[in-house]
Amino acid sequence: MVALETQEKTCTSFAGSKMIATGDLRHVAHQTKKAIDAGAKEFVLIFDDRTAQPIEIDFRGSQKDVLARIDDSQKPNLATGSSSVKSEDASRGPGRPKLGVVAREVTLLPRHWDWLNSQPGGASVALRKLVDEARHSNSGKDAIRQSQEAAYRFMSAMAGNLPGFEESTRALFAADEKKFREHISAWPADLSAYALRLAATALQQRS
Repeated sequence: MVALETQEKTCTSFAGSKMIATGDLRHVAHQTKKAIDAGAKEFVLIFDDRTAQPIEIDFRGSQKDVLARIDDSQKPNLATGSSSVKSEDASRGPGRPKLGVVAREVTLLPRHWDWLNSQPGGASVALRKLVDEARHSNSGKDAIRQSQEAAYRFMSAMAGNLPGFEESTRALFAADEKKFREHISAWPADLSAYALRLAATALQQRS
């Protein structure tokens, strides 16, 4: 089960090959619950719009019950990001600024630690700078990779048995938008539209 995130998270729900709703999590949950209560017979799936990871929601009870469970599940994430990580705030000394970071284990070789500890500000500051630099320099490649992975994840889940699946995945990773569109053109309209939405960044890399 994927942990429910907050704020800018958007998602899309399907009943079989038909899209039910797209938008923020509460809106999608509300509309999906309505469809279920109205007798939707197809299997319902909800996908994160950024990663295409499935989102599990407990639809038992009333609309109010469903939304209340979503709100409750989000509260720990708002406070800590994860119940299994320890905030640096818990151990900061008097006068130490509140950085909003979390402590996690990092495993490196001795020579790596030696170099990090010799940098201005020590290992933590050096690691943060390295991560920020890598994020900035690789942002384009990361966005393409994430788009490819999201589109492939959705396509595998929803269109793995449809004609053109293998060919469309090859076109996706080759960034061939024309062939991608051709091979998914016979799919149900909502599936092909959402696959194109997820694959947009990956397919634009040739532009």
